[in-house]
Amino acid sequence: MSSPRQFFVGGNFKMNGNIDTIKSIVKHLNDAKCDPNTEVVIAPPALYLLLTREHLRPGIEVAAQNVFDKPNGAFTGEISVAQLKDSNITWTLLGHSERRVILQESDQFVASKTKTAIDGGIGVILCCGETLEQREAEKTVDVVTSQLSAVASQVKDWSKIVVAYEPIWAIGTGKVASTEQAQDVHAAIREWMGKELGKEAAEKTRIIYGGSVSEKNCKELAKAEDIDGFLVGGASLKPAFVDIINAKA
Repeated sequence: MSSPRQFFVGGNFKMNGNIDTIKSIVKHLNDAKCDPNTEVVIAPPALYLLLTREHLRPGIEVAAQNVFDKPNGAFTGEISVAQLKDSNITWTLLGHSERRVILQESDQFVASKTKTAIDGGIGVILCCGETLEQREAEKTVDVVTSQLSAVASQVKDWSKIVVAYEPIWAIGTGKVASTEQAQDVHAAIREWMGKELGKEAAEKTRIIYGGSVSEKNCKELAKAEDIDGFLVGGASLKPAFVDIINAKA
């Protein structure tokens, strides 16, 4: 049975790149033969959002790595949903563990930003995931569903949300959750969605995996029933990103 959900691959550049490297990544994507059935979105640093959008071919979207939860105003250093929309930036990442941990963003703040983005017409790649201690204490599903519950209390329509499950212990460490470990959490998230958001949301919402995804492991992960794509970190800066986009092809 083929999934009713369109495969989704996001590339999170994090705080990497410069004008030259980003132009060359974009050129490579423009010239590549990408699976037309896969939705592709890339997230360069904020400074390069416009440059990326200007050079990237139609059919691939651009995401911010973060957005603020208030309209334009006296919020130094922040970017609004309206400014993203004005710049044809159609997605944003929210709740990435680096922001939750290093910048101490709370579940409530992530939820508030998600609501603001969705209400303003921008899609959200909503990240969730557990630490190694939490996994070893068998709290993975509790941690992930409580992160998502904060959003569910503020956002009822999840049609513009892609959930990215990223076990913190697997991000940039080279440790990858096994296909079985990832599938188990994705299935638990979908089950939680069915209870909290209804059957339709559970069936239609994409749940993608992030955490040391590479061209070597993506095909195996992509076979799992509840893995609907990937959020790629370091590998999105390399030509192999195209192999990940084509994991289902």
